[in-house]
Amino acid sequence: MNFYLIARILGLLLMLEALAMAICAVFAKFDMVSGDKEAGSMLYLSALITGGCGLLGIIPGMRKTRHDTIPKREAIVIVGVGWLLCSAFGGLPFALCAPYLTPAGAFFEAASGFTTTGSSVMTVIEEWPRGILLWRATTQLLGGIGILVLFVALLSYIGVSSKSLFNNESSFRSGDLGLARIQDTALLLLRIYFGLVLACLVGLRFMGLSWFSAACHAFATVSTGGFSTHTASIAHYTNWGNSWLIELWLIFFMTLGSLNFLLFVVILRRNWKRVISEEDARWFIGICALFLILIAVGRNQTDDVPFLKSLRDAAFIVVTIASTTGFGTADYDQWPSWSKVLIACLMLIGGCAGSTSGGFKVGRLIVFMKSARNEIIRTFRPNQVFRVVVNGNPLDDATRARTMFFIALYLMICVASTAVVGFLEAGTGISMESCAGAVLATISNIGPGFDAVGPAKNFSELREPTKAFLGWLMILGRLELFALLVLFVPQLWRKY
Repeated sequence: MNFYLIARILGLLLMLEALAMAICAVFAKFDMVSGDKEAGSMLYLSALITGGCGLLGIIPGMRKTRHDTIPKREAIVIVGVGWLLCSAFGGLPFALCAPYLTPAGAFFEAASGFTTTGSSVMTVIEEWPRGILLWRATTQLLGGIGILVLFVALLSYIGVSSKSLFNNESSFRSGDLGLARIQDTALLLLRIYFGLVLACLVGLRFMGLSWFSAACHAFATVSTGGFSTHTASIAHYTNWGNSWLIELWLIFFMTLGSLNFLLFVVILRRNWKRVISEEDARWFIGICALFLILIAVGRNQTDDVPFLKSLRDAAFIVVTIASTTGFGTADYDQWPSWSKVLIACLMLIGGCAGSTSGGFKVGRLIVFMKSARNEIIRTFRPNQVFRVVVNGNPLDDATRARTMFFIALYLMICVASTAVVGFLEAGTGISMESCAGAVLATISNIGPGFDAVGPAKNFSELREPTKAFLGWLMILGRLELFALLVLFVPQLWRKY
């Protein structure tokens, strides 16, 4: 294990995070609306601490290593430790600036931002300075594209080959693009991502939001993060005359953020055959449409809710949960139990592979459903040979086995984590529904859960160890388990 190389790359990553903090500090210093200079000072201090620690890793790393490539084992460590470090240092502004968060709460908030989860321990969002809220939204902007995907694009300019980093960061896969360099893929994805953010921002501004609110909500929408500048989230705009238009605009961009970004590359290249064979997007949209209709019609019939209101509420909630964004316009915790079961299913599934959303991904559900169908048929046709094709690509038995193992492991971790949260919160009177909701909301990077951590509440009442554990769980889900779990394998750390 080349620890000098790891220290060098992690140091550069912290320097990138410090730069983002410094940009938010400049905004806070010159923000004439809030007039809060403390936020700027604390952001500068946080940037100084983060950048200083980054330098401590860069200097010895540059002296001891001249590697032009990052080996796979070191890349895995950089990915796992990098997300933990970014979340730890990213929490500094929340801990240093009034109204202050505890260390565990600050780590939770930063991890929620970088993993685009959207869960929060801030009780009243409006109490926080706008500079801190901008940093909070910026963590989701960076986390949506994947900090390390952005980093890969920048590494090309210092002569370091970073293919292993790109392949171990779970958000994107280079797949069948056929690009000569992995940096080309990263830069292309960055242009698409920031193009969507800009389009969403401009649209929200024309709908009446201030530039600040439009920027923060655009960051949170395309990244499928869900942080809002208001405690009531998107429900804050309910009384606006064009609130329905704002919701439709957000639904559109949340859906785009849930699709495989490599699909946008294929569309730009006008490879329509590849677009037509894309099953993930069709399944995702189909699942959303089905659940939307079931919830809207069900609430209209059982709760006597006007159909148009039921349809509007269901449309936004279904898309915001399926995309793992977590914005709120209605308290679904007050809906019938059967509708909450459907919402829990959406939490587990999430969006498409290669998107900014969480969950165990629609692609794995497709593999599971097709494999299950084949096994059922095999019971009365044991000699029939089956061929599983997903997105136009045939899957071998090893790939299907890995998918089944991932889903089984994912569900086992959900069950075990629910028990851990229940143990950590023993004596507080928290319900099992709340524990399970907290786990689903964090490991699937959703945001709100159920009951005590539902859409009308937050995670602030949980104990400090629980917040730290759930923050770790967010990163575990964001990296799709293995890139973080592998850090606990002793063989990984052995010397060459």
